[in-house]
Amino acid sequence: MEVSVEQTSELGRKMTITLPESAVQAQMAPRLKKIASEARVDGFRRGKVPTSIVVKMYGSQVREEILSDLIQSSYFDALKEQDLNPAGYPSIEVLNNADGFSYAASFEVYPVVSLDGVDSLNVTQQVATVEENDVDTMIAKLKDQRKTWEVVDRAAENNDRVSIDFSGSAEGENFTNGKVENHAVELGAGNMIPGFEENLLGLKVGDTKTFTVSFPEEYPNEKLANKAAEFEIEVKQIEKAILPEIDAEFIKAYGLEDGSVEAFRHDVKENLQRELKNKLQANLKRATLTALYEKIELTLPNSLVDEEIEEQLKPYKEMAKKNKMDFNALNLPREPFEAEAKKRVALGLIVGEIIHKNELKVDEDKVRIHVEEMSKSYENPAQVVEWYYKDENRLKDVRQMTMEEQVTDWLLAKATVTTENVDFNTVMNA
Repeated sequence: MEVSVEQTSELGRKMTITLPESAVQAQMAPRLKKIASEARVDGFRRGKVPTSIVVKMYGSQVREEILSDLIQSSYFDALKEQDLNPAGYPSIEVLNNADGFSYAASFEVYPVVSLDGVDSLNVTQQVATVEENDVDTMIAKLKDQRKTWEVVDRAAENNDRVSIDFSGSAEGENFTNGKVENHAVELGAGNMIPGFEENLLGLKVGDTKTFTVSFPEEYPNEKLANKAAEFEIEVKQIEKAILPEIDAEFIKAYGLEDGSVEAFRHDVKENLQRELKNKLQANLKRATLTALYEKIELTLPNSLVDEEIEEQLKPYKEMAKKNKMDFNALNLPREPFEAEAKKRVALGLIVGEIIHKNELKVDEDKVRIHVEEMSKSYENPAQVVEWYYKDENRLKDVRQMTMEEQVTDWLLAKATVTTENVDFNTVMNA
């Protein structure tokens, strides 16, 4: 086997491999002999078909199979011989060669990752606490989740639920497939396009109205994005929200048997503190890794970036398939996906180099702490912990998360860290 390597770009390589014809013929003979012993050809007894006929009938097919096998085996042997580490799959081009069989494999290699600069990161760490007004806000949300509705005979007000029949058209074309009947709209919830809900305020049952509002520029349906739409609506029913009282029955629904308001507020606060702690850690990790990404310059293999973009697009493709839509019709811009893909690929390579160079190992005690912490939000934490440890695959994501945190801790130990006091909402909405 003869191997030559040409550098086509900073990371691009073209590896040409030549195999002697004898390597092909050495595999042709036994395969053709096996076929001859099994082939059924009219006019000949089984096992008595002449070699010339077998070659004529099956020779080309057998040769193609052999060449495919030789490409696969010789490609990996050549990589090992040349000490090359490809990123992604190669592009194979079969070449004509009178002296044997040749092909060219074009691919990108992984970049050399330099860790220069990891000792001089500047990271901002958020600091926040759970205040009583944060507890009040969360309890208000819990009450809202358990609200009921009561039919009223008055004009629609904000926070009411209004049931309507409506149809919509843009540029003279109906886009609601006729009329939508008994559609419930919660005024002020922001579930409809901007301006729609405001047009229902002050209407009564039986009222009709025609109004025009515009679809947002970023609306997923390209045919409607940034276009003015005319809606015709008729009010069928108006309901007001009835919020529950914070009583023993309400509190017991959240697993607190004593039903006291004090215990309920304490439990809500503990949950918020746990969420805040996790979010602060996540924000700190994100800030640290972003600083790392901005510090280390790296040329990335296009193949890895393309693979990451495809991974990000999977949910959109599944959504389009579920809604029986043409994914290409969404016309999603590549730029934001590409920017995020480059960041993920780069950080994967840099973090991997940090782990390798410093021989970092996953701390199994920290993995256990993470599992136990996650289990606290369930009714039976012990069962959740047992469920995780029954299957190594379930622990895979927890181990990866733990290793990322260990790398973050390693970086923070070397970084210049400044603290920033913020409120609960700022942290949770970051």
